[in-house]
Amino acid sequence: MKKKTAEQPLGVKEIARRANVAIATVDRVIHNRPGVSPKTKSKIEAIIQELNYQPNILARRLASRHVLRLATVLPKVSSQETDFWTLPVAGIQKAEEEIKQFGVKVDPYYFDLNDRKSFVKVTRQVLKNPVDGILLAPSFIEESVSFIRSCRERNIPYVFINSDIPQQESLCYIGPDLFRSGYQAGQLIHYCTPRNARVLVLNISHEIEDHHHLLRKEEGLRAYFKDTKRPIIKKDVRQTDQASIEKELSKAFQQYPDVRAVFVTNSRVAAVSRYLEKHSPGKDLLLIGYDFTKENVSRLDQGHIDFLICQQPQEQGYRGIMTLYQHLVMKVPVEKTHFMPIDIITKENHAFYIQP
Repeated sequence: MKKKTAEQPLGVKEIARRANVAIATVDRVIHNRPGVSPKTKSKIEAIIQELNYQPNILARRLASRHVLRLATVLPKVSSQETDFWTLPVAGIQKAEEEIKQFGVKVDPYYFDLNDRKSFVKVTRQVLKNPVDGILLAPSFIEESVSFIRSCRERNIPYVFINSDIPQQESLCYIGPDLFRSGYQAGQLIHYCTPRNARVLVLNISHEIEDHHHLLRKEEGLRAYFKDTKRPIIKKDVRQTDQASIEKELSKAFQQYPDVRAVFVTNSRVAAVSRYLEKHSPGKDLLLIGYDFTKENVSRLDQGHIDFLICQQPQEQGYRGIMTLYQHLVMKVPVEKTHFMPIDIITKENHAFYIQP
């Protein structure tokens, strides 16, 4: 009989022999299931550590033939308003392609960002179907809180991307530090405009109160200027079509003709640039907004937008799925918060950033 050497792998049987317990008891400890006394569990864990035992989780996944189903709950892509969500979706698809061989399936669900009833309908549908983990872009705070409460009751782990929900726990948050990104916008304005120049903050959204991520960006900008006398005004635009945006902008510039910097707290900065191109072609005005969408990049390249603040949305989608995979399949700890870099995109460097 061939003698086992130190180089040969040691498995569950050897751990059970050393601990003088049944193999089923070792299996319970490895998979963190109940039914093992604290003393025995401690003994088995010490032997596992001593032997540096690594369970072949992937082989077990393949052998089980159980399909692990992940759901993504994201806003639907709208060419009329913003194509931002095409990038997280691309990241999600890339992740699924890498892990589908291990029996992982990603089911996409999309809601209308301007319709809370659409969000409720979609989240109810998610919970009617088999689901092991959820990637969520939270919108509509009250409805999102109700949804994740149902997830917790069912022991379904969920990951937030792009924005989180204040005072709500999750397996992980992957996205921007919203406050810091607004603070960064304040710094750009400080560098590029006269010290007493008026700043216009634009929140363009049907549901501004529920889109807290817009307000936290505004808070960050105001924090940057808190010790200065920089005049800052805010305009909430609740109709997102071009005509409504232009109407509200005309009112703002009539009331405050001395505005020299405009900060748009989301990806609808292109709509603002179209207005400025038509109505203020010669005005020395700084325009800053968010997100690497096709139209935003085009207008940045044409000089109608000065800066875009971006936080790698494709990577957010990819990391979100891989975090659920690591937690559910690999059984490894995951980062509670993963802040994405705050990237400043300009006409000169956008060609070297991710492509939409």
